[in-house]
Amino acid sequence: MPSVLHYTLTIANWRAHQFTVTLDIPEHSKNMLELSLPSWIPGSYMVRDFAKSIIDINVTTGANSENEHLSMLPLVKLDKQTWRVETQGKPCTIRYSVYANDLSIRSAFMNDQYAFINGTSAFLSVSEFENARCELDIQLNENDPDITDWKAYTSMPTRADSASSSEWHFVAQSYDEFIDHPIYVGIADTHCFNVDGVSFTLLFSGNNNIDYERIAKDLTPICKHHLDLFGAPRAIDNYLFMTLLADNGFGGLEHKYSTALLYPRFDLPQVGETGKKTDSYITFLSLCSHEFFHTWHVKRIKPNVMVKPDLSQETYTNQLWIYEGFTSFYDDVTLARTGVIEPQKYLDIVAQNVSRLLQNAGRLKQTAAESSFDAWTKFYKQDASATNNIVSYYTKGGIIALGLDLLLRRESANKVSLDMLMQLLWQNYGIEEKGTPDNVIQDLCKTHFDIDVSAYLDQVVYGTDDVALASLVSEMGVDFHTRPRVSSDDKGGLTSQPAVINQLGATLKPASFGLTVVQVFEGLAAMDAGILLNDVIIALDGHVVNAQKFQRLLDNAQASTVEMTLIRDGRLLTLPLDVVKARADMAYFTITDQQKLSKWLAR
Repeated sequence: MPSVLHYTLTIANWRAHQFTVTLDIPEHSKNMLELSLPSWIPGSYMVRDFAKSIIDINVTTGANSENEHLSMLPLVKLDKQTWRVETQGKPCTIRYSVYANDLSIRSAFMNDQYAFINGTSAFLSVSEFENARCELDIQLNENDPDITDWKAYTSMPTRADSASSSEWHFVAQSYDEFIDHPIYVGIADTHCFNVDGVSFTLLFSGNNNIDYERIAKDLTPICKHHLDLFGAPRAIDNYLFMTLLADNGFGGLEHKYSTALLYPRFDLPQVGETGKKTDSYITFLSLCSHEFFHTWHVKRIKPNVMVKPDLSQETYTNQLWIYEGFTSFYDDVTLARTGVIEPQKYLDIVAQNVSRLLQNAGRLKQTAAESSFDAWTKFYKQDASATNNIVSYYTKGGIIALGLDLLLRRESANKVSLDMLMQLLWQNYGIEEKGTPDNVIQDLCKTHFDIDVSAYLDQVVYGTDDVALASLVSEMGVDFHTRPRVSSDDKGGLTSQPAVINQLGATLKPASFGLTVVQVFEGLAAMDAGILLNDVIIALDGHVVNAQKFQRLLDNAQASTVEMTLIRDGRLLTLPLDVVKARADMAYFTITDQQKLSKWLAR
């Protein structure tokens, strides 16, 4: 049986956000074939039902010679994403159109500048052909003069066909490999740089005035750090950072040889700009660091159930705290290790993550392992109560990784670190993509380091204890502190600003008149007073409020209770609010031993 599936992707009509796919299936041994589209994309743990975007689909056979005519074959839809066709083993062609209007890095999107397409939202799989070679032609609609200057970009290997200005040819050795290469077709800026023999390409949608040389210069030591950490054998020779620029938006999704990013265009450095790195630019570098780290840790080192996951339904694991959590530790610490940011800036970023946890009552109800398992619903489908009921396996997982590194150093007199554990994961599981068991961390630490970390993991991973940073960070040469917030937009970290005196216990945003309640935190004054989500606070003790005036009035309250006036679903209400002193739920670190911190940051 021929083992080649041939796909043709055509940018059909960007005005209608549509592309078309033609799939040629060769002669085969089965009377019936099943066609299906994944319902989720690896790395993003939520069922997205990509097949809902298929507009029309048909199957034809015949026309192998001048005397034959095309014959339509009936398709039977079996479920939301699966079709069956009776082919009698004959070659056939599947044609379908897809609606692409999801501006994210998980699906497909098309506008007047570009088309971005993930294979999971575009390419049907064929039963009996899961391990077949997949060939792809990408072509433009030749009748559309507005896209004649578009070009195709992907990390998928190029096929050795002759290419024209309106057609590109690629190949993958299996369907799983095929759908792991996101595709960009359109107008783009590109910039290439080399790190230790690995070729990197930066791609940004549209034409921009972004300082790509500066970004490449800052990413170079970050990429080198990750390459050096995991060492031989090299996982890649080429890598593509593919960034969709928008007015707003944020996201990143890892692939084996590329990453797809979504980022605000004016949060990146422009040509001619000088000065210190902005917080938003540091966040972009950290995002790149995070997704590139996944090249090893997620795409090759992975939970055992993710080696060959069922993309038609949820695949559960309680290990995401290891994968997203450890990566969340390395994405930021790498910037400090390589000198891209100062040590104090790194400590402030860690403090912001800790502050996020300290404000989150959900951390006392859900474990990091449970958060991993429930990612499909509780994490990826959060509602306004999430902060009170769940914990992030990203945020707590990153703090768990920091604590584990400090614990390993303390128990080994600085002879063992988390870096060494990552190298063991790569050597024992990543190179051959074997898949890790749930107890992999405690097992490796005990077997290779003779350090028992099970009690620590029982407390902070399988239990709801906070990581005892105050007793661990001395290994870094720093002290851990907490303080009240200094303003409504305080994220944590070292500051010289005066703290607020009293605390509402809710997140507010400006409304056309007054302040809208968008979060209410468990155990604080707002919830005790009966303030609800979407209430609009308009006055405090008879004085009309905005964001600045509200906090000032609350801090200067002379009585133990104040009168809150608000609108709820068209009704005017007055509620008594207890005046409660602000709690110390903002974290910060101070450096006590600069030499010790520098040593900790050195690999």
